[in-house]
Amino acid sequence: MASTNQSPFYQAAVARFLSAKNDEEKLEALEEMIRECPKHKSSEAMLSNLKTRYKKLKEKIETSKKKGKSSKVGIKKEDLQAAIVGFTKSGKSSLLDILTNVNPEISDYPFTTKISLVGMLNYNNVKIQIIEVPAFKSEYYDKGIVNSADTVLILVSKMDEIEKILPEIKNPSKIIIFNKIDLLSENEKRKIYATLSSRRYNFILISTKTKENVEELKEKLFKSFNRLRIYTKEPGKEKSKIPIILNPNSTVRDVAEKILHGFSGKVKETKIWGPSSKFSGQKVGLNHVLKDLDVVEFKTK
Repeated sequence: MASTNQSPFYQAAVARFLSAKNDEEKLEALEEMIRECPKHKSSEAMLSNLKTRYKKLKEKIETSKKKGKSSKVGIKKEDLQAAIVGFTKSGKSSLLDILTNVNPEISDYPFTTKISLVGMLNYNNVKIQIIEVPAFKSEYYDKGIVNSADTVLILVSKMDEIEKILPEIKNPSKIIIFNKIDLLSENEKRKIYATLSSRRYNFILISTKTKENVEELKEKLFKSFNRLRIYTKEPGKEKSKIPIILNPNSTVRDVAEKILHGFSGKVKETKIWGPSSKFSGQKVGLNHVLKDLDVVEFKTK
């Protein structure tokens, strides 16, 4: 896969491919390699090879899923991760289904989910890992995932369920999702809203059946992470479509190192556009503190 004149973004994607722990991670790395591969005559053969590998790997993954097998090895935590917690029949699998690319088993009998299921939500080109944890207080419930997730989505359909679940959640970032509002009258919804507001919960009322307020839930979920979306660009090119996710107060150096370890030492000049810049294309140093939606351009030595 090595080739001359490759950008650091392509090299980083190659590194992710080589260190991938499962086929899904390899597929994501290949997607990025195809995006970052130069589009000129001398690289046509390499691009064709990448596309062929991508097609074969995707077919392999789909075949494994049809056979009821999984190519996942454990659950690798992504930059943004949320865990869905709730009692059996609260609608966890339905929520995972409408938020992600996963089609979990949904049935009328309790405790359908016996292992944690993983899906990926694409929110404005930001990938959010969503994990459906088996029913709260069941023998399959995974407290470890809930405690380590960036945000916990507490899914309920009755007020008393909140009081049973909330004391058990030690994670400081949580959103209460009151589901099945399609079964409630407008007056009942107003009362629930008023009660949750008076308790100062971070909450939202939804219906997994009608998808009411699901888009609002996605926005609320992303805001709960308190992360920066930083876009990168090469000189003379458009900014990247997929942002790099960083913690607040991250610097230009952090962006460079997220692209590729050691890359900051190769940077000759940096320009930025966006909220942290005084003007478009401002030249800044590696210690410049970034803000959400900044665009960073690197020139290398």
